[in-house]
Amino acid sequence: MQTREPNLSAAPDGAGASIALEASAASSVEAPGSAALARADWLPVIWYALVAAAIQMLWLSFAAVTTDSAHHYGVSVTAIGWLSEIFPLLYVVLAIPAGALLDRRFRSSLGSAAALMAVGAFIRVGGSFAWALTGQVAIAVAQPVILSAVGKLAGEYLPERDRANGIAVGSAGNFVGMLVALGLGPVLAGGHGHHLERLLLVEAALALIAALGLAVALRRPGRPSDEHAAIAGSAARALWSIPEMRTLCGLVFLGFGIFVALATWLQTLLHPDGVSDTTAGIILVGMVVAGVVGCAALAPGVSKRRTERRYMLIATVVTAVGCVVCGASGSLAVRAVALVVIGLLLLPALPVVMTAAERMAGALAGTAGAIVWLAGNLGGLVVALIVQALVHHPFPAFAALALVALLGLPLVLRLPGPGPGAGSPGDLAG
Repeated sequence: MQTREPNLSAAPDGAGASIALEASAASSVEAPGSAALARADWLPVIWYALVAAAIQMLWLSFAAVTTDSAHHYGVSVTAIGWLSEIFPLLYVVLAIPAGALLDRRFRSSLGSAAALMAVGAFIRVGGSFAWALTGQVAIAVAQPVILSAVGKLAGEYLPERDRANGIAVGSAGNFVGMLVALGLGPVLAGGHGHHLERLLLVEAALALIAALGLAVALRRPGRPSDEHAAIAGSAARALWSIPEMRTLCGLVFLGFGIFVALATWLQTLLHPDGVSDTTAGIILVGMVVAGVVGCAALAPGVSKRRTERRYMLIATVVTAVGCVVCGASGSLAVRAVALVVIGLLLLPALPVVMTAAERMAGALAGTAGAIVWLAGNLGGLVVALIVQALVHHPFPAFAALALVALLGLPLVLRLPGPGPGAGSPGDLAG
């Protein structure tokens, strides 16, 4: 396994010259101007993070108010579930063409996707379930383009030394959007969805602001970059031939699938015990907040020490036990603690796997990240559909999630231990 370190001598001539000029400018008398330019470089990344937050917010709009939304539209909770499940379904279908589109016309494709997101958000305000579904489909079509753009955006607008931070900022928008959705839903939608249009209108306004800001920021061209968002066929085949890559994708399939299923169906699973939308939303917020804390406090240390196998083993067992506790216990407090602990360990597993995949892939890191995201969304669709079939039977549904978690144990044991691991595609990157 190769560790990717910043290497100016290995950079393309144009990129190396650009980095050298930036370093020279930073130490010259023109430092104030360089600082202003650096701030301008970050504007597209910041607006992108807000767009990423907006699209995740729109994805989970109905997750914390599933039952109330069903009352409002006069449909089943299963139908409401599809308003969220359409996202991983279309991501799996559109990920490859979205990446290719970004490589051909990056700024216009990303800007158009953000505009489509905003349009879809306003379509949902139409008042009927058909309008809500139409809007969600439009937003879900835009999602693969937006989420696949994070690496290329940082590569085009930021110097090499800042790209990792740029990707982190852009990716953090996803968690922010989840928190906003889970917090706004119960507060603005009201009991039995009587004020659902108010929630949808506020979210549409937030999406429009983010899309407009990104459109303005993207008017300034970026710098030439070798960062690509597409899943290149030859690169994908080279990566997929590595057993460790398949193992990592399997773990993300299961882990991200469990998270998507919980985010989509938790409110409905807790409803038979009299848990309100507001309370379920608070528990989901606590789960995501714990996950964000875990991403910041746990994931970097795990990746630095190469202790992925030990961490994933703990996360897998704790998730399985936590799901069993949620299904067996009638105590809301016990369930809440179990879900927060699951979030603390399960969500950081995604950046841990992403870092391991990037380290293994070397120059094919962009394609590796896209494949991992594809596996995660496919898992989100499959596991959410399993829970949907059991959504009116909470204990079997939580037991099914525990079983999904335990399926990860053989994969975890195949991960390399601490220290240098398996090889990478190496010269296939060229």
